[in-house]
Amino acid sequence: MRRLVWTGPITAARVTEKLPRANQASSAEIEKAVLELCEEVKLQGLKALTAHAERFDNVVPESFRVTKEQLREALAAIDPQLRAALEEAIRRVRNVSAASKPKDFVVEVALGARVHQRYLPVDSVGLYVPGGKAVYPSSVIMNVVPAQEARVPRIVIASPAQAEFDGLPHPSILAAAELLGVEEVYAIGGATAVAAFAYGVEEIGLEPVRLVTGPGNIYVATAKRLLRGLIGIDSEAGPTEILIIADNSANPSYVAADLISQAEHDENAAAVLVTDSEGLIDAVEGELARQLPNVANAQRVATALAGEQSALVLVEKIAAAVSIANEYATEHLEIHTINPMAIATQITNAGALFIGDYSPVSLGDYLAGSNHVLPTSQQAKFGPGLGVHTFLRPQQIVDYSQAALREVTDNLDLLSKTEGLPAHGQAATIRRDR
Repeated sequence: MRRLVWTGPITAARVTEKLPRANQASSAEIEKAVLELCEEVKLQGLKALTAHAERFDNVVPESFRVTKEQLREALAAIDPQLRAALEEAIRRVRNVSAASKPKDFVVEVALGARVHQRYLPVDSVGLYVPGGKAVYPSSVIMNVVPAQEARVPRIVIASPAQAEFDGLPHPSILAAAELLGVEEVYAIGGATAVAAFAYGVEEIGLEPVRLVTGPGNIYVATAKRLLRGLIGIDSEAGPTEILIIADNSANPSYVAADLISQAEHDENAAAVLVTDSEGLIDAVEGELARQLPNVANAQRVATALAGEQSALVLVEKIAAAVSIANEYATEHLEIHTINPMAIATQITNAGALFIGDYSPVSLGDYLAGSNHVLPTSQQAKFGPGLGVHTFLRPQQIVDYSQAALREVTDNLDLLSKTEGLPAHGQAATIRRDR
């Protein structure tokens, strides 16, 4: 990994320059390719799905819609221990999701003047579950459970067809869907799946959905961005990121293991350590060298750690590490310091925080009870991770009595005339004068 000694001011521009995200193909090239794929799905339907499956998945499913029997068979065939692990993950994520649901309320701003706010679920959601370098039954849980807790009436899953499994999505994904009672599942991957969610595909019975959520590669993220407006989206998830703030009290083997764990996702994954201890950097480098040969995806990890998006950063004080973290706005932030909670209170921009020696990011990926679909590429500066709130729409109801309207009519009339919209005021004065 490259070493960086940070000197000088900490600004958004300098953080972006010194800690860039991974290079991707130019956005113009990707947008053009994704637009073509989406237009093909919109205009050609099943024909486009078939061509895209052959081109990208190297297999054309016998049926793009997974049958109920295939879902049951997948669940029946999985290892009992895996089923138990999935069930425990479901239980924990459901507990946290249920507790996080926002509550309806009513405010009486004056006598007889009430504003209600209620939360309504979207009527349908398409949940994308990746299936490229890895398979993610955990993403089924992270998407489905909060949607269920929000009471979304129609939940649809899409995941790429797998040649190894005769054109079906990975069996663990199907098993997780069956465990959760999701019956509408499609073997469709990538940007094609997002377009199919947005436009529908009549030949296979896929009706359009209102909202699309879930992580994916750059093509999935681009499709979500381009189709936003026709559909709602959660965020444009990019390659995974971890930033670790640590001092000389940190365990270098834990730090190295956690950098490796996120680098395992993708060659473009970002793994960053920011510390005030040069000794810790030396120790972490030694641990990386020791642990890496024993990692199953060693080449992928090595590529990610060697990339410009990853770094071991030495700062003078931990306060500087906090400032860098807030400007970097990472997806996952780990804190390994003497008093990690005190540091956590200073963090304003991060998808999720993982505190102390025994809260690795991988815990959040599976069994913490938190959600692992989190904002990347600085989106934590303005957006949250996935949760029950993602699937809900706040709606206000105005309920005024005659007397309550009369009380504000003169002010309403004045404001409307000031803005050059006198008919707005008349809508109130006519009720007072007649």
